[in-house]
Amino acid sequence: MQLYAFFEGEFVPLEEAKISVMTHGFLYGTGCFEGIRAYWSREEEELFVFRMEEHYRRLERSCRILRMSPGYSVGEMMDLTVELLKRCGFKEDCYIRPMVYKKEKVIGVQLTGIADDFLVFAVPFGEYLDLSKGLRAKVSSWVHLGDNSIPMRAKVVGAYVNAALAKSEALDDGYDEAIFLTADGHVSEGSAENLFLVRDGELITPSVTSDILEGVTRDTIIELAREELGLQVWERVIDRTELYVADEAFFVGTGAQVSPVVEIDGRPLGDGAIGPISRQVQELYFRVVKGEVPKYRHWCTPVYHQR
Repeated sequence: MQLYAFFEGEFVPLEEAKISVMTHGFLYGTGCFEGIRAYWSREEEELFVFRMEEHYRRLERSCRILRMSPGYSVGEMMDLTVELLKRCGFKEDCYIRPMVYKKEKVIGVQLTGIADDFLVFAVPFGEYLDLSKGLRAKVSSWVHLGDNSIPMRAKVVGAYVNAALAKSEALDDGYDEAIFLTADGHVSEGSAENLFLVRDGELITPSVTSDILEGVTRDTIIELAREELGLQVWERVIDRTELYVADEAFFVGTGAQVSPVVEIDGRPLGDGAIGPISRQVQELYFRVVKGEVPKYRHWCTPVYHQR
């Protein structure tokens, strides 16, 4: 399979899409990005891009925060992505990475007066976290970045050093994933995922003012839980100790999808196994992303058989 990228205004083989070591975006992390999944349906012989428009609208908002411009409309970026996937010819699940970055070769810490560029590539992609078992998580010693430092409302390239430090600490300590607290000690999110708790049959997730990424998957789960599963969903500030008394918990995100958690800081949740609501949410989500639920088919953009 030949992989391609849309880079510097044209489609090129992925191995030819290269930037200079002097590129501003590389030197200073001055870029923003999205992570989008496309799911292969064997039954329909179709590749479905999940909630592509919502991802590109968020990219547009990230650019606004960073005083950038992608140079293309949301619709144009979607069309370029579909064309890219067609050229690659994927017949398996894949991950799409669009990015807007400061492209000039210049030294100096600033955002204004430096030209931007848009790129997108895609690669085959399986599970980001192990979905075959419940995850063990720990509260990180690293504090989450705040809105007045590097805003998590934008998917800023350089901000993910914070995530890498927390995730590496968790792995080094024998855990699968980290949970960030905000500067004032409240629960924020995972290293690269939003977080849901289950208490007394209801879902609780940190509010958008808890220094979280306003996740597309988070939004998806809130709607599915309310509309399809009849669950009450609360978006609010969460104390650290609420993690320890939750019946269930799960991470959500484009990479993580729906990843159940069975232990936090050495404390088992519920009976220490994947809980029934986590399984129910996970099963429904995987049906939706593959276009199997007619009500949410509009979230799935077909690549090979445009309707």
